[in-house]
Amino acid sequence: MAKPVVAIVGRPNVGKSTLFNRLIGERRAIVEDLPGTTRDRLYGDTDWNGREFLVVDTAGLEVAPADELTRHVQDQVRQAVAEADVIVLLTDVRSGITAADREAADLLRRSGKPVVLGVNKSDSFRYAQNAVEFYELGLGDPIPVSALQGLGTGDLLDAVVALLPPAEPEPVDDDIPKVAIIGRPNVGKSQLLNAILGRERSVVSDVPGTTRDTIDSRLEVNGRPVLLIDTAGIRRRGRVEPGVEKYSVLRSLRAVSRADVVLLVIDAAEGITAQDTHVASYALEAYKGFVIVVNKWDLIEKDTYTADRYTEQVRYAFKFLPDPPVVFISALTGQRVPRVLEAALGVYDRRQQRIPTAQLNQIFIEAQAAHPPPHVRGRRFRIYYATQPEVNPPTFVLFVNDPKLLHFSYQRYLENQLRERVDLAGTPVRLIFRPRESDERR
Repeated sequence: MAKPVVAIVGRPNVGKSTLFNRLIGERRAIVEDLPGTTRDRLYGDTDWNGREFLVVDTAGLEVAPADELTRHVQDQVRQAVAEADVIVLLTDVRSGITAADREAADLLRRSGKPVVLGVNKSDSFRYAQNAVEFYELGLGDPIPVSALQGLGTGDLLDAVVALLPPAEPEPVDDDIPKVAIIGRPNVGKSQLLNAILGRERSVVSDVPGTTRDTIDSRLEVNGRPVLLIDTAGIRRRGRVEPGVEKYSVLRSLRAVSRADVVLLVIDAAEGITAQDTHVASYALEAYKGFVIVVNKWDLIEKDTYTADRYTEQVRYAFKFLPDPPVVFISALTGQRVPRVLEAALGVYDRRQQRIPTAQLNQIFIEAQAAHPPPHVRGRRFRIYYATQPEVNPPTFVLFVNDPKLLHFSYQRYLENQLRERVDLAGTPVRLIFRPRESDERR
């Protein structure tokens, strides 16, 4: 199900990116002691007390923007507020309450959204005591934190989780294949949705960015129910425009998190772009299944070998993907559109398969015998046995003598050997390496 969203807002240079990095547990946002460092919207997954949610880092709020770029910030913050389930207003205890803090507090009170007030840079007892002055903002109890040192962030997260909407119950039809249509703007995603459904379900326009929200549709394919998710276009981070489009990207990423398989739509006439590969990387990081849909095929002049040559280009450009099916269509004319969901269901079924333990161990035993791993500091990586605890995506746990002896190239070799013996086309797999208990005690 879609995760709730927590947005961090506040004026420039109060430590929003530092707090963002602290909450997601990695240094993803650029942290610089200069106002305006954060220009693009950043997002990351985190969890606290059993609740998972998305954290969004926003650009700084300016009361009187001096140029066109900074004038976008007010709109961006409003969009962040509109999108989020909970807002964290971050302030700076060392600067005290500023006009920008009051502006942000007024904006958040009018929004009606739950707000947690964080008072950053409270890294000493004296500064933490000074946090009480922020009661003046009228947003409830100020929580002293030090994003840099991690002090008080547990209290902040407790307050955030208490305000999140109730967790949605697992749907009774959760085993229905969920397919998301993704791609950069204006490649024909909504037109594909309409062609599949046979009716005007989504607004179709030649203007990029027409679709702002995700749209769900239920249908049957050869007697099987499918949930189809249309999304706003995703661009690479550096090309996302300020304002509403940034949050359309966020909604698209939430839609990807709900999907089992994504239909990555590319424009045959424009060819494969760097933005297409960036879009694919988002879904790959989430271990989603893939079908590559080459749209507007009716605009291409063809000969006997055109499709084969284009397929080779697609395979090369997306060589980091797990051999996804490639379908050439025209959403405008309906050409080959029925094959799209047939291919998606094929990928979904491959994601659901369970490999018998005996067969799985035979694959890795033979792979290890055919190509033994190299010695590392006088020791050699060794696989004892393997099992498959999960599907969707297929997940395999290999018990070994020491995971630290495993080189990434040998891990890639093991995955390739698995794929040669088992049809896993279109779906990423997880290989997890764990030490055997007897080896771990040594």
